Amino acid sequence: MWEQTIDPLGQLWLSAVIAAIPIFVFLICLTVFKMKGLTAGVIAVVLEICVAIFPFGMPLGSIAGAGLAGILTAIWPIAYIIVMAVWLYKLTVKSGHFDTIRESISGISPDQRIQVLLISFAFGAFLEGAAGFGVPIAICAALLVQLGFGPVKASVLSLVANVAAGAYGAIGIPVIVGAQVGGVDVLDLSFFMVLVLQLLSLATPFLLVLMLDGWRGIRETWPMTLVVALTFSIVQAGILLTLGPELADILPGLATMVAVFMFGRVWKPKRVFREDGGAVPEPKSLEFNEVLIAWSPFYILTAVIFVWSIPWFKNLFVAPDGRLSGLVFNVPIPGVNGVVVPYGADAPSAAAWAFTPVNATGTAILIAVLISFFVTPKLKRHDLWEQFVATLHDLWRPIILIALILVVANIANFSGGSASIGNALAAVGIIFPLFAPIIGWFGVFITGSVVNNNTLFAGLQTVTANQIGVDPTLLVAANTAGGTVAKLVSPQSIAIAAGAVGLIGREGEILRGVIKYSLWMLLYVCVWVFLLSLVSHTGG
Repeated sequence: MWEQTIDPLGQLWLSAVIAAIPIFVFLICLTVFKMKGLTAGVIAVVLEICVAIFPFGMPLGSIAGAGLAGILTAIWPIAYIIVMAVWLYKLTVKSGHFDTIRESISGISPDQRIQVLLISFAFGAFLEGAAGFGVPIAICAALLVQLGFGPVKASVLSLVANVAAGAYGAIGIPVIVGAQVGGVDVLDLSFFMVLVLQLLSLATPFLLVLMLDGWRGIRETWPMTLVVALTFSIVQAGILLTLGPELADILPGLATMVAVFMFGRVWKPKRVFREDGGAVPEPKSLEFNEVLIAWSPFYILTAVIFVWSIPWFKNLFVAPDGRLSGLVFNVPIPGVNGVVVPYGADAPSAAAWAFTPVNATGTAILIAVLISFFVTPKLKRHDLWEQFVATLHDLWRPIILIALILVVANIANFSGGSASIGNALAAVGIIFPLFAPIIGWFGVFITGSVVNNNTLFAGLQTVTANQIGVDPTLLVAANTAGGTVAKLVSPQSIAIAAGAVGLIGREGEILRGVIKYSLWMLLYVCVWVFLLSLVSHTGG
């Protein structure tokens, strides 16, 4: 057995700075030196191994086991989900349905500002709620490129749009896990999520229009933008306050898409905006059945994922007495399973890779792919295979980059480096709420997942909140919110976007385009949480 330490240098702040070096270097490599993602990822892995060995003293066998855990997680479930989602998209393009989808969207409005609100914001939120794991970023960014957006712009817009939905996908799991690990009530946490994030959700549609067309765009589209913002935010807040987080993306996304369609029939902007300044495409007359068939892959995807998310279906696999629990395989990870004793624990923790061939989200998407193929006469068998091969060819680099980042994340977690950073921030005392979202931001940056972030740090937030007399539910919400704004710059998200729009090897361009928005949002969340904590502290 090997026991973690979070302060190997005897000065917690210094140990935390050393632990953070691989992440800082990775960011600098992408943004300042403009390296390719794979190169920056390899450098980060080497540095993380060095930091784990010294000063944290992690055995080489445990380092190898932690790295293996990262690689396996990158393959399953993350790569599986991404490949299936992009394969579905490519088949839709190959069938010719995507042309009809593009025309149907242009029929609602040829204005690209409205199209962003419809696709990246509303449809993206729906996909986030249904699938998560980068599916909305991949599909929405690819859709925007098909509609004439530049690849970098499409990626940045889709990443920023995800802020309003990222905390609740898929099916509210990040909030549910945060409540469980933090030891707080899930409905109370949902209430605090409304307090912490809802103003940001309300502002996101206006930010998207501002990014595209500046203040002139706001002036010209404010009626539609206001309808989108109010519809989404009111429905989302209402669901969170009454039902909890499970449907906090799906129903608001659907309601907002309907609102765009209905309001678009009675209002149109005086000037049609096109990013490239090109001619406005002439709307084509489409039959209702034609549009219905064209969008069918996404209806099918929604229906299958909905079934996969129903509690009784999930319980077939995850419940101890579930009839299909034998189809879930937990593979112990050598070197870390039963070996690493977490800081403050009395016994080593279990570390296993969950292989779930049937109930995985990727399998739900695969079923949607196959159903869509069989109901589309235009597609032939060789098209199915060719598009799968093309998908693997396009995504192998992003998948390797995701694997490299997860290797870094897992070594940091098992070595005690992540806990060192979190505890160093927690040591600031009563002003800790000002820094609480930064812990969540860091957690998602290294893991790419708000769920994993809450698994790592929700307990720390609760313990610290109780020590300083602040409502722990507020700080768990802060951890979740900080993680949500980090999804914009998470290397996994960047790699997914780059793969979807054909910018493989140019991840740094996307990161440079989006990082300022993530940092400004993080600053807002930090200050707002601190102000809320003053009220919470006084009241508690």
